[in-house]
Amino acid sequence: MTTTYAVLSEGLERRFGEVHALRGLDLAVAEGTVCGILGPNGAGKTTAVRLLTTLLRPDAGSARIAGHDLVREAAAVRRRIGVTGQETSIDGDLTGRQNLLLFARLHRVREAAGQTAALLGRFGLAEAADRPASGYSGGMRRRLDLAASLIRRPDVLFLDEPTTGLDPASRNLIWEVVRELTGQGTTVLLTTQYLEEADQLADDIALVNRGRVEHTGSPAELKSLVGAFAEVVVGDPDALVTAAGVLDRLTGAEPRLDHERGAVGAVAKDPTLTLPLVVRAMDAAGVPLLDASLRSPTLDEVFLRLTERPADIPSGHPTGSPNLTDDKERAV
Repeated sequence: MTTTYAVLSEGLERRFGEVHALRGLDLAVAEGTVCGILGPNGAGKTTAVRLLTTLLRPDAGSARIAGHDLVREAAAVRRRIGVTGQETSIDGDLTGRQNLLLFARLHRVREAAGQTAALLGRFGLAEAADRPASGYSGGMRRRLDLAASLIRRPDVLFLDEPTTGLDPASRNLIWEVVRELTGQGTTVLLTTQYLEEADQLADDIALVNRGRVEHTGSPAELKSLVGAFAEVVVGDPDALVTAAGVLDRLTGAEPRLDHERGAVGAVAKDPTLTLPLVVRAMDAAGVPLLDASLRSPTLDEVFLRLTERPADIPSGHPTGSPNLTDDKERAV
């Protein structure tokens, strides 16, 4: 079965003076999927999003968005995408309804009134629709901003940290909307600082570091790139440092100490590490144990492992749905 890509980039580069923000970004996002874009601050994520949404021109490389060339057909790309940035584009002097009607008319949307009413209802804003947006809470403004990006039903939707600062109910609502959109064929590129959000929503994740995609795959595939998370709880606080040394030797990773719980844990480099081996090593070192466990790492732990010590980890899938780079890089 042939995969159709909604976003396909090859070798994208971008410099800002001496800063080389992107160093050859290769990206392939299949239609109707959610691609999570993760990376440490300064990796180039914001620059990549700006390039892919035509706000910046690449210095080198190429990309196609919804079948259109990013540079030669920039106007066509803009007609096929929606963008929700970190800063809302809502006019506080207008009501929620007026904001959406304004966007609808700017985009020449037919049945603007009906589409506006439907979006206000879907995002739980119907009761506040005729109040000035300046009186909306942060969560309501964020939902209105996302509704505005959907006013013309884009083929590709870029969501830049869409749930930052939202309460759990608002966050769950946006998650539901994202799932509905992909179910209807929309492709979503999601940048987020919430690793749980990426784990919940993303079909594939691209880990970006130093201006290029270093690892890509499903959350489960990325977790398989590193070993299990080993943790022990010691019976003597004075033995905590000794236990950390044992885990350092067994896992090859810097252990994290939790003095309050008397626990120490680390993500193993070696995927063959077993619990009996951990217990025997602790016993040999004279560490009294209250508990010991070995579990699959969380996406947070995988993120730290793959971005902090990338040379120790094998490269992820070279194709699939990769993504970008990062956020809040020095003014780029």
